[in-house]
Amino acid sequence: MTYQIVTPTHRPKIAGQTGPVVPQSVRGFYRRLKWGLLVMCLCVYYVLPFLRWNRGASQPDQAILFDLADVRFYLFGIEARAQELIYLTGLLVLATVILVLMNAVAGRIWCGFFCPQTIWSDLFLAVERFFEGDRREQLIARGKPMTVKRAIRLVAKHGVWLAIAAATGGAFVLYFADAPTLLTELFTGKASALAYGITASLTFTTYALAGFAREKVCTFMCPWPRLQGAIWDGDALTVNYRDPRGEPRMSAKKAELARVHFLPAGDCVDCNACVTVCPMGIDIRNGPSIACINCGLCVDACDTTMGKLGRDRGLIDYESWRNIERERKGEQRQPVKVIRPKTLGLAAAALVLIAVMSVHFATRSPLALTVIHDRNPIAVRLSDGTARNSYEVRISNLETQPAVFELHVTAGAPLSFATPGLEPSLDGAPLVIDVPGDDMRKLRVSVTGPSTLSGDIQFTITRPASGEEVSKTDRFHQP
Repeated sequence: MTYQIVTPTHRPKIAGQTGPVVPQSVRGFYRRLKWGLLVMCLCVYYVLPFLRWNRGASQPDQAILFDLADVRFYLFGIEARAQELIYLTGLLVLATVILVLMNAVAGRIWCGFFCPQTIWSDLFLAVERFFEGDRREQLIARGKPMTVKRAIRLVAKHGVWLAIAAATGGAFVLYFADAPTLLTELFTGKASALAYGITASLTFTTYALAGFAREKVCTFMCPWPRLQGAIWDGDALTVNYRDPRGEPRMSAKKAELARVHFLPAGDCVDCNACVTVCPMGIDIRNGPSIACINCGLCVDACDTTMGKLGRDRGLIDYESWRNIERERKGEQRQPVKVIRPKTLGLAAAALVLIAVMSVHFATRSPLALTVIHDRNPIAVRLSDGTARNSYEVRISNLETQPAVFELHVTAGAPLSFATPGLEPSLDGAPLVIDVPGDDMRKLRVSVTGPSTLSGDIQFTITRPASGEEVSKTDRFHQP
């Protein structure tokens, strides 16, 4: 098996095509599927910020919100805080596992149907065809002098592109503040400079990448094509050309004549329909390519041609590479197994990650305790022979309401501890500490113990109202 890297110099030469790829429109099952997923994804992206979710008094009622002011993330009934970065790490790992699983099932299916670059490029191409016509009309117009009518169409096209790009950037910032309020502020000029800056930045990138870069992003800028080559699976359903059936290529009339004389003749009539509809500008008949995004448009184009000729569909189809090799050897095609050890292992890994994160999230404590031992000096000998160690203790109240906590310090020998501004603890009595909601209180705690005390000591905070507690262990040193 060989891979090809499609660049402008390697792109198949098609009559009338120069410069950027101008794909031909196509009809068929996969094109309809892509339109349906495009509409669904755009609706999700633009509508989600406006969904409401009741979280109670003094809480934001936006269903999905990245609250930068309080450094919190809200997802319907889930609330994540800045201290819980581990969940973001877990989600990134989970996304990677799912992406590899999708690749093992159907190659770059994400790229062809769900990737934002693909979705917005499809949308921009639809706008382009509306104003400039299909591929043939565009290529003919490019070879002629500019006219007033064409100039008006170009201005209108770019105006709509910019409107879509601005809506994309504007919708993104709505996830970071109350959407209806921020939307009003954006239109009335009352939004912050940061909101306008992010909107302008995403407007420019969407306009440039979906309007002009298109296939270059997928081939040269995105790292996934290179990773795809490393995790390529010969049992995955990918778009492939059945060359044993299609070769040698010739016109339908020549193929009929060749078959009459018992000469080899393939089903491919070399119409180039599969190439002209490809948004990447590649020829799938040359074999697997790292530029192929598995969108299936060439399948629709080839099936249309085969239907017109009265031949069976599937000359280009979603097929495993192992079956293509079997056909080359004259062996029987085997059913493609989606459920196999690799996919089962990846699915199990994804489920385990989801289960672990869900359990950890559901059982998390609203309290957080950090203990840091002072290093200069690490310990001090007092005049009565006892030793004193100092610690920085940080108590975080992760709930929205203020709370009262008790701080206990215990060890294998009697000790006392104190912090400036609070009564010292004697005979094991706790320190009582008030911590506002969504806040952290930092204390300097001095722990005094006998000369025989050395080793681990335990700091524990409890919330008497609920009985919740969190403990941390540190070392007590002698001078």
